[in-house]
Amino acid sequence: MTGLDAMSAATARSFPRHSHDQYGIGIVDAGGHASWSGRGQVEAGPGHFICVNPGEVHDGRAVGHQGRSWRILYFDPALMHEICTEVLEHLPATWMFAAPVFADSRLRGSFEAAFDHADSGRPDAMACETALLRLVARLGVHSTENRSPGVTTPGIGRARRWIEDDPGAPLTLAQLAAEAGMSRYQLIRGFARELGLPPHAYLLQRRLALARRLMRAGLGLADVALEAGFHDQSHLTRCFTRQFGVTPKRYASRRG
Repeated sequence: MTGLDAMSAATARSFPRHSHDQYGIGIVDAGGHASWSGRGQVEAGPGHFICVNPGEVHDGRAVGHQGRSWRILYFDPALMHEICTEVLEHLPATWMFAAPVFADSRLRGSFEAAFDHADSGRPDAMACETALLRLVARLGVHSTENRSPGVTTPGIGRARRWIEDDPGAPLTLAQLAAEAGMSRYQLIRGFARELGLPPHAYLLQRRLALARRLMRAGLGLADVALEAGFHDQSHLTRCFTRQFGVTPKRYASRRG
């Protein structure tokens, strides 16, 4: 379905701090998964649900350096808001997951059904829609309407918007610092304090998000790398694989 990704992993890989443009809701099938987020350090074991809100910075590593496996559904905000409008009957723009990890045995069947339909090579559209509506309806008890959005100072906000408006453009730290009206070191400290990432890492996140959108649109990987601001396709592959644990080629083939 448009706006939905189903992904699974079995790995001991550690993932650096990053963020997603999407809502993510998944379940740990085996092993232990530890993560840092703006809401603190958390651990999840088999049967625990893991979730993330759009733009929420987090990392991920295996507990005890052993492998772990999980499955996760990523919803574009537009799709999540559309479903929330139907099933939760409140303003969807305020919807957020209340906690990064939780246990809910009654939710598991709804997640299993939705994931199986979404991960199918030839999903039944009506059955998939039905499963997703039921899943989000049951997620209501794990959501909050009161979580305040991140607040940035005006200077950091201006630099952030410059990055977000055109992440593929070449940018320097000096340019961003001048836009923010502060020194380069002040800019680095401000980004890390307010957004959880230094400017270069935040820029990389926006470029990877752009790359995913371009791949979904069917653009070839060489052109994706160029449009998204990477040096070349090899650079895109290294950064994409490090963050998502899958190569751009494999990700693009699943979108086809």
